Amino acid sequence: MRGLLSFYRGLHTLSNRQARRKAGIVGSRCGFCGTQSNSKPQPSFGLLFDIDGVLVRGRMPIPAAKKAFEKLVDSQGQFVVPVVFVTNAGNCLRQTKADQLSHILGVPITQDQVIMSHSPLRMFKKFHDKCVLVSGQGPVLEIAKNVGFKNVVSVDMLRESFPLLDMVDHNRRPKLPSNPIANLPKVEAVVLFGEPIRWETNLQLIIDILLTNGNLSSVHLTQKMPHLPLLACNMDLMWMAEAHSPRFGHGTFLVCLENIYKKITGKDLKYEALMGKPSELTYHFAEYLIRSQAMQRQWKLPVTSLYAIGDNLMTDIYGANLYNRYLEERVARKNPKAVAKMVAATGSTAAVPQEEEMDNLWESELALPSATSCKSVLVCTGVYNPKAEVPSDASHCIKETVFHGHRDFRFDLALVEPGHIVQDVAEAVDIIFEQEKFVPQ
Repeated sequence: MRGLLSFYRGLHTLSNRQARRKAGIVGSRCGFCGTQSNSKPQPSFGLLFDIDGVLVRGRMPIPAAKKAFEKLVDSQGQFVVPVVFVTNAGNCLRQTKADQLSHILGVPITQDQVIMSHSPLRMFKKFHDKCVLVSGQGPVLEIAKNVGFKNVVSVDMLRESFPLLDMVDHNRRPKLPSNPIANLPKVEAVVLFGEPIRWETNLQLIIDILLTNGNLSSVHLTQKMPHLPLLACNMDLMWMAEAHSPRFGHGTFLVCLENIYKKITGKDLKYEALMGKPSELTYHFAEYLIRSQAMQRQWKLPVTSLYAIGDNLMTDIYGANLYNRYLEERVARKNPKAVAKMVAATGSTAAVPQEEEMDNLWESELALPSATSCKSVLVCTGVYNPKAEVPSDASHCIKETVFHGHRDFRFDLALVEPGHIVQDVAEAVDIIFEQEKFVPQ
């Protein structure tokens, strides 16, 4: 796979008009409704909050979360800065997650402040009319239709139509001989929302679909390449719930799928797209929602700084720093003085990022970024263990011992270095306000 930046820029060529229309709508109970008085301080920054390990652990709220949001909401119940919740969870609708957050934090949150790992799928319109197999848990059919897919098949539907294919659990095997009920259309793509409940069933049937080119009535074709398009949301290897140690995430399921496929075929599993943190696409979409909220409140100052608060080095910090790198490269392209400085420092124009057609298409769909930086803040209430150290030498088996990122990402020590490390989210908000010299009234 080409460099990480160019890979993800390839995702941005797809249309996002539907997402853009929906993102600008803010419900009447949103803390951003109404106009902003000129007498109050106006922010030039926005906050991107991870949820699990930052605001909650499982279903239990982290005590510092309410304390933090008391500082972010004024006496009228309105946010004093634009806020977006960016989660790699993908087992529910955005509105459901917004309702959960409203209950936990005691402040009104709408779906337009929430980005799920599957939210960017609404951009992939070339797949919306195809028959797609979806894997995950929760209301997967409803989620798929909510992001734009019109012809959806679940793993359970496949299993019911082809009962002889799911054979690991002896108690679920057919008691009597049965023939396939071939009433499903041919699958044309596979979408992985998140970790399923029965891994053995999902792994078996997804492999079957990939090796039969979507036709389960045929035999495996292990030499056929390429396989059907595969889109995956949420690359988290682990996440933090109520247990003392992190739990398996969807990234662990992807590791299983990738290795089974390669063991059978001898070839690497290829993804049409990987989304959710740390994808640049997710952060670009988050910035668009931040700008929309600032416009809704009629704040005059452009949002030039983003702060991403998370608990996971390999997703939250890596993703924020990756997006920050993109913003810096974009500034270098647009600013002749910055270009000249880079040329003078390196003696070559090769180090200067070039304008790409895919960049233009991505930016035209979500509008040009106003931010020039995305700063990362790491909290110690989730996955991150402040007692563990990241080795400085990336050549010493990083992927095996430390790097929990996805297979298609490369380890870069600079990308997992947080701008700040704090105890909890309340301290994170304090540091950000202090750095921005922002005093809410």
